[in-house]
Amino acid sequence: MKRMPHQERMAIRTWRTGVIVRITGTNPRRTIGYRADIDGLPISEETGYPFRSEHEGYMHACGHDFHMTIALGAIERWLTEPPQDDVVVLFQPAEEGPGGAVPMMASSVFQEWKPDKIFALHIAPEYPTGVVAVREGLLFANTSELFIDFRGKGGHAAYPHTANDMVVAASHFVTALQSIVSRRVDPLDAAVVTIGKISGGTKQNIIAETARLEGTIRALKPETMAGIKREIEAFAEGFSTAFGCDISIDYGSNYYQVYNEPEETKRFIEYCRQAGRPVVECEAAMTGEDFGYFLKQIPGFMFWLGVDSEAGLHHPKLMPDERALAAGVEIVAGYIYEVGRTR
Repeated sequence: MKRMPHQERMAIRTWRTGVIVRITGTNPRRTIGYRADIDGLPISEETGYPFRSEHEGYMHACGHDFHMTIALGAIERWLTEPPQDDVVVLFQPAEEGPGGAVPMMASSVFQEWKPDKIFALHIAPEYPTGVVAVREGLLFANTSELFIDFRGKGGHAAYPHTANDMVVAASHFVTALQSIVSRRVDPLDAAVVTIGKISGGTKQNIIAETARLEGTIRALKPETMAGIKREIEAFAEGFSTAFGCDISIDYGSNYYQVYNEPEETKRFIEYCRQAGRPVVECEAAMTGEDFGYFLKQIPGFMFWLGVDSEAGLHHPKLMPDERALAAGVEIVAGYIYEVGRTR
C-alpha cells in the first residue's frame, strides 16, 4: 500500500484558542478521539526549573503541559506509523474553567470530525511513574462552582442596630451549609460543600454592607448535586428574611461526572496488561473534569498516569517525572493501534 505523505494524512483546524488535528487512517472504519486539555492556572511557579513559566503568576500546575506533550508525541508516532482507524486529537482549552468541552463539542469542526469513541488521561502525582490507574464506571464526581453574594445595609460599628451586617450573615450561612451534607444527603452517598473564600467589608469599624462566599459543590450522583443546590437555595430564602438582606447565587462552571464505559475500559486495561504496563484499579474521586461531557455523548474512558511528584495537583511545586512522557506516548499511541486491530 502506498503511504500518503504527512501533509496529506494530517489536517489541522483551530477552534477559538484550541486546535483539532485529524489523522487519516490506512483502512478506517471509525474515528477514535483523544483529548488533551491545554490551559494553566493562576499560580506562581515555585519549581526552580530553568524552563519555568515565563508568565508571572501562571503555571501548568495541573499537568496540562504533560497532556499536550503526550498528544504531540502520539501524533508524531501516528504520522510515522499510521494507524488503521482515523484519529482526532482535541487540544481543548478552558478545562480549568469556565469549561471548554461543551462549546468545543458544539463547534462545526467537532461535529464534522466527531469521533465514535474517545479517551483521555490525566497525570497523577501520587502514583509511581508510568503506572496506569483506572476503573470502570464512575471516575470523577459531578462538580459545580458556588458564588453567593449578600447585600444588606452598612453603617457605623458603634450603631449595629441601624444596619444589617453581611459579615455576620455570611458567617452564619457558612456554618449552615455544613448541615446539608451531614443532614440532607444519604450517608451512603457522597458529597462535598466547601467554601474556600470569604470576602466582605471595607474597614474594621464599618459594618459590612456586602459579603461574598466562593466555594465548590461535589457529588457522585447528578441527582445529589441537584438536591444540594435546592437546599442552598432554600437556605438563601430563609436567611434573606432572617438577616434582612438580598442573597444571589451563581453556580459558575458545572462539570458532569466522568463515567468510564465498562467495555471500553476493560479493553484498555487488557491492552495495558498485554503490553506489560502496570495497571491498578483506583477509587472514584471528588475531582471534576469537563471531559465528562464528551463521555456523556461518546463511549470511552479517562485514566490516571502516574508521574511520582511529591507536590500534588494545583501546587506551585508540582514537578512530574518527565519519564512519564515516553510512557504516556507509548500507551496512547499503542492503544490506537490496538483498537484498529480489533475490529
